[in-house]
Amino acid sequence: MLTPARDAVALRDDASRTTQGCDALLLDLDGTLLDTAPDMGGALNRLRAEHGLEPMHEQVIRPVVSHGAMRLVSLGFPGAHGGDFERLRRRFLEIYSENLVVGTRLFPGFDDVLERLEAQGLPWGIVTNKPGWLTTPLLDALGLARRAACTVSGDTVAEKKPHPLPLLHAAGLIRVRPERCVYVGDAERDIQAGRAAGMATVIAAYGYISADDHPEQWQAHGIVQAPGELLGWLDRPGPRLAP
Repeated sequence: MLTPARDAVALRDDASRTTQGCDALLLDLDGTLLDTAPDMGGALNRLRAEHGLEPMHEQVIRPVVSHGAMRLVSLGFPGAHGGDFERLRRRFLEIYSENLVVGTRLFPGFDDVLERLEAQGLPWGIVTNKPGWLTTPLLDALGLARRAACTVSGDTVAEKKPHPLPLLHAAGLIRVRPERCVYVGDAERDIQAGRAAGMATVIAAYGYISADDHPEQWQAHGIVQAPGELLGWLDRPGPRLAP
């Protein structure tokens, strides 16, 4: 269930106090910057087909995508465990790695957001739990690697989200103090990591949030229903980035 409108307004009011002077936007990848569900779901259904199983509906797969390969394989093969599960996980990753950008795209509106950030000289970066051997070719194929001020993958540092270390590392790479960054994600661990790093946190409600999630309880500073709303979070001295 998504945050009620009155709660979203209150969160945005809190953000207007918290994020004035923001100097960088950091983004989760799957379910925040990129809609990777078509390709990750496609990989899962190809794996199921190899085992004589019917495809799962996109609406069933989509809310799980942000949680990675292990959760997807658990969804598609609920009885698998031990060595069988590990073989399925490895095969899933093999299939996915061969089909990274068949249907994956920026979420609608992000082209404009990134262009406007770049025009203002405001750095943006990616902090994801996705491993680098998948993140790098994916961003290269979409022409995003050269544009991002930093990319921190799930194996870049010794910890993953919800630990704050990946976000603190990203802030260090772009030489912006953590408290001057906004971090956007669609999972509770994103908000936990961002808050622990001292950053303002924003929930991407358009991402992979399931009916069982309760983002109103995640203690984020705010929530957006579409990427374009992020521009309103980045007020700073000098020219205003209009929402």
